[in-house]
Amino acid sequence: MSRFLADAMLGRLARWLRAIGCDTAQLPVHARDVEVVDCARHEDRVLLTRDRHLLRELRPPRAVEIIHDEPLEQLRAVVAAFAIARPAAFFTRCMIDNTVLHEVPLADVADRIPPLARETRGPITQCATCGRVYWRGSHARRMEHILETVFPPD
Repeated sequence: MSRFLADAMLGRLARWLRAIGCDTAQLPVHARDVEVVDCARHEDRVLLTRDRHLLRELRPPRAVEIIHDEPLEQLRAVVAAFAIARPAAFFTRCMIDNTVLHEVPLADVADRIPPLARETRGPITQCATCGRVYWRGSHARRMEHILETVFPPD
């Protein structure tokens, strides 16, 4: 599967790509265009950008211009362009920093999640980099429903 680098204008797309398990990095908003292209090249990532000037002037070797304004349309376009299959599970990467999540016992994070979340069925996962905790609450179910619309039916 391709690894991506989303430019600063595509933060929401980056989070949606992470939600479907795609390795999607993003540099800080103050990164210069040349730094973005160098990072994509060095880390062997496909650059996703809306910046036509960057594409025209720096000519990154592997880049896709994102033309849609709406993040879900952007996601659909990337899924189609790279023939990304529906993953076996959504939410396997941290939505913030792209780290692969690992399952943790409830007892280890009970003090960090709302009381109702402690009764949630399903795995509780945590990011080893930022410490963020994830569980399958109503927010995740809503996002899963949206993500199902991105992938064509079998």
